[in-house]
Amino acid sequence: MGHKVLVVDDTSINRELILNILKNTNGEYEVLEAANGLEGYNIALEQLPDIVLMDIRMPEVDGIEGIKLLKSNDLTKEIPVLVLTAYSSPENLKECFEVGAFDYITKPINSEELVSRIKKALGVNLQIRTIQDRIAEFEDKKSEFENLAIISGNRQNSFILIKTDGELEWASEGFEGLHGMPLEEYKQKMGSTIFSLCQDPEIIAQFNKCVAKKIPIEFSSKIIKKGGEEQWIQTFISPKLNENQEVERLIATEVDISSVKKKEEELNKQNQRMQAIMQNLEKANQQLAIQRDEINHQKQLIQEEQNKSEKLLLNILPFEIAKQLKSKGKATSRQYKVVSVLFADFKGFSKFSMELEPNDLVNILDTYFAKFDEIIGKHYLEKIKTIGDAYMCAGGLPLRNKSNPFDAVLTGLEIQNYMNRLNDSKVVNNLSVWELRVGIHTGPVVAGVVGRKKFAYDIWGETVNIASRMEQSGHVGMVNVSGDTYEYIKDFFLCDYRGKIEAKNIGKVDMYFVNRLKPEFSMDDDGIVPNEHFINLVNRL
Repeated sequence: MGHKVLVVDDTSINRELILNILKNTNGEYEVLEAANGLEGYNIALEQLPDIVLMDIRMPEVDGIEGIKLLKSNDLTKEIPVLVLTAYSSPENLKECFEVGAFDYITKPINSEELVSRIKKALGVNLQIRTIQDRIAEFEDKKSEFENLAIISGNRQNSFILIKTDGELEWASEGFEGLHGMPLEEYKQKMGSTIFSLCQDPEIIAQFNKCVAKKIPIEFSSKIIKKGGEEQWIQTFISPKLNENQEVERLIATEVDISSVKKKEEELNKQNQRMQAIMQNLEKANQQLAIQRDEINHQKQLIQEEQNKSEKLLLNILPFEIAKQLKSKGKATSRQYKVVSVLFADFKGFSKFSMELEPNDLVNILDTYFAKFDEIIGKHYLEKIKTIGDAYMCAGGLPLRNKSNPFDAVLTGLEIQNYMNRLNDSKVVNNLSVWELRVGIHTGPVVAGVVGRKKFAYDIWGETVNIASRMEQSGHVGMVNVSGDTYEYIKDFFLCDYRGKIEAKNIGKVDMYFVNRLKPEFSMDDDGIVPNEHFINLVNRL
């Protein structure tokens, strides 16, 4: 919630104008409204706003009386008041400032001036409150330690009154318990000033700072008691001010912290031993700097290779399977009821392999398969493997979905469209044409990772065999699907029935050519890109 701003003005138009200006500050201000000084005072008592904008000319209780009411109450007297006035002469504003107004804003109101003056008033008021809190805090501490120094009979701690020049003026009975002698004996033997208690120049500088700036200080020091025993003392010194806010004397409280220091010393000794070990190690490290740099270089190379290996693993295996292998060391096989398997194969590949150099052949295949990888990625299919010139992928795994028959068919159409366009350009340039067959079947499969040293994600089942038969029985440039896949997609695609084909151990299987998306579901003339209507319908399946 932003700062509360109370607007007191008998004219509703003026209040609405200010409200609209402050609304455009991204919630920085919350506006309260009142129509006269008395109503504004009552709202201020209830809501305690951060700032009040007070009009001067108002009926019943005007702005001057309203400011007087606010300043008369302890709850509201610190709230800054900005006067809203059409008169900016000193005579008109003098009375406002005399009763406690902080600033004024002239009418007609300028939005930038309004926001600027509100921020200025809030900022100054915050600084004043912060200073007042700090003053109150130091006053409380001063009073507390003064009372302790004067009335405390605690023999565990020492309370000392010190003059501004450092002379030790008085000490409680606890002084003898800490120092091994009363104050008077101490002054005769050790010295009569605070500087004989602590001779550290830094502590002396702190004492002088305490006197000069009138602020409390705190430090620890080591003393030697009458019997030669070492003792650590924590000292807190607070200045006591007179009516003129000058330092009258200082009040010191001393506490024995020897047991704490002993533990610190033990830790310091351990730390010193560790430092000695570290220094020896540092020397060894300096001698091995070249080796360390080489090791870091090797680490960087190893990390780069690990990144490459992980990237390669993700190229070989689906992300979910790779994640399972990394976390558990193995990936369990799974059964899937509905998976669409796509096979693609180049016609006459044996002829190309005899005519082309091996490097040229591999480069061409790599170009085609890289494009196929890009296309199947758009349609949520997972690449399974390539065997020679055959490309195999599947939808609906490893993450199950109901859209995989549509995804696979759209993938097949886009792959064939890519090949057909590419072949058309090759014909024009008298280049060799690579023709592709695509076959798809939808059904159940088992999927998992095989291999110990070289992992491979693969799928098995009659669905794979039927998909392969669909590809073998297809025509170049076409997408050939089984009757099972057709039943999923028939309402969305234009298809031609082709008859039946014999599948080993299965019997006869219906085949269909998928020509394109139906016009009502397509964004393009070729029927390759589905529109939003198609996507919404498929997502509801």
